[in-house]
Amino acid sequence: MARRRKGRNVNGILVIDKPAGVTSNGILQQVKRLYGAAKAGHTGALDPLATGVLPLCFGEATKFSQLMLDSDKAYVTTAHLGVRTETADSEGAVVEERPVPAGLTEQAVEAVLADFRGRIEQVPSMYSALKHKGRPLYEYAREGIEVERPARPVTIYELTLLAIRDGELDLAVKCTKGTYVRNLVEDIGEVLGCGAHVSALRRTLASGFTLEDAHDVADLEQRREQEQSLDGLLLAPDKALTMFPELALEGPNLRSILNGQPVRISGQSLTGPVRLYGDHRFVGLGEGQPDGDDAIKVVPRRLVSSSW
Repeated sequence: MARRRKGRNVNGILVIDKPAGVTSNGILQQVKRLYGAAKAGHTGALDPLATGVLPLCFGEATKFSQLMLDSDKAYVTTAHLGVRTETADSEGAVVEERPVPAGLTEQAVEAVLADFRGRIEQVPSMYSALKHKGRPLYEYAREGIEVERPARPVTIYELTLLAIRDGELDLAVKCTKGTYVRNLVEDIGEVLGCGAHVSALRRTLASGFTLEDAHDVADLEQRREQEQSLDGLLLAPDKALTMFPELALEGPNLRSILNGQPVRISGQSLTGPVRLYGDHRFVGLGEGQPDGDDAIKVVPRRLVSSSW
């Protein structure tokens, strides 16, 4: 007999403003406990040093966590110049110190940043969570083992110099999934000739959510102490899928989709992922495929429970 999952049936997305000094999984477990939820997951870890937007998925919303993980991200970071560390951030041991170029100007920094905009190649850090033979790279790094890592293509949509101070740069970055801001800052430091590491990192965008959508864990704790319900803070999963067009279904087409069967719809040209709605509610994600002239076949991919 299957084991019964502990906790109550909680469904939806909660965006957290992650504080520094804790892991993303630590925050997830804390919030999961506050909700008494049976099932929960996050959509892309932030380093303990980092703060900012961390969407958490509960129940039926976890069906879309991979799509959320694949979304573009945005950050504000501080690059500390003249010092390289093992981890490319301030939590790692210092491995090299070099003088910062005297009189470093905004123009000189802008000239370097220009080469990092657009499609670039990154070699992931040994202190990343990428896995090699089933183990995260950071475990090998802690054992002093170096693993060969192929360069990976990423796209830097925006790279803006916000401020330049004595030995520090503030940068805003918008990028594709899989971009390591630590590596980006370290590489910028190398081109500047002095090395650099991340001393502060704040994620401002993930899965389409911003800091305006985010809640402090301390506020959630206070609400629970005051015996206030937290369920009203949850967002429906389609809030994270607004990059996909929507399609309304009714009658036999809706019944077929809910039974996991594809349907043919005339007068439509939508292809790729589509948000599916019926009976005035979100029913899941489908895929539109061309099916003859002026028609598509809609295949159900991720459906949410009708009891939600």
